[in-house]
Amino acid sequence: MKTKTVLVLTLLLLGNPAMALSEAPDQVGGFVLNQNIKAFEDRVIMDTALPVRYAENIEEVEIKFTQGFKSGLIAYGTCEKPGHIVRIKLKYADSSKRFYKDLLKKFKKRFGEPDEYRGDPFKIVDAWKWSFVNKQNQKISLILQHNAMDEQEKMGNAVKLTNTTLIEEDHLCYKHKQLDFRERLRQREWKAVKPQDSGWELFLPR
Repeated sequence: MKTKTVLVLTLLLLGNPAMALSEAPDQVGGFVLNQNIKAFEDRVIMDTALPVRYAENIEEVEIKFTQGFKSGLIAYGTCEKPGHIVRIKLKYADSSKRFYKDLLKKFKKRFGEPDEYRGDPFKIVDAWKWSFVNKQNQKISLILQHNAMDEQEKMGNAVKLTNTTLIEEDHLCYKHKQLDFRERLRQREWKAVKPQDSGWELFLPR
């Protein structure tokens, strides 16, 4: 009975590539999560590196022209594993809704049905998210998005592949370093600054 069950499952998996996929995705457009950004220096513009807003420990760089893509940003950590890629955001050269629909079909064939809808009810931003856990027990998220006309987002089709575990670890490392730095500042001997005003004039705006 066991042998027959295993045989049936094997045939099902062979007939359905999405079911057979056991490894979480870790690369897209030739860029690879958890690899050092230095390995891709010939494909990115390091002079464009800037901290991510509200996540200063993460830096992003723009990609050079890559066939099939209009633009892209590669994010890497600076604390826990400095330089290691934590997120890949790429915008496809084809911005049409038709291309998005074809791409969505291929995503579903490879990864199965999405886990979550991330767009808006009016489909101005149409986005789907897949969630994975890789062999290292790290959380991976994959988002495919089509933006029709939202002014807050760039129009077109985009893919975002993120290792959320690496981002969380880098943020925690950065937070601890910041706390240690602040504690060292507190322990220093500071002389109190004496303002020119006194009494109520010190507390009132004018």
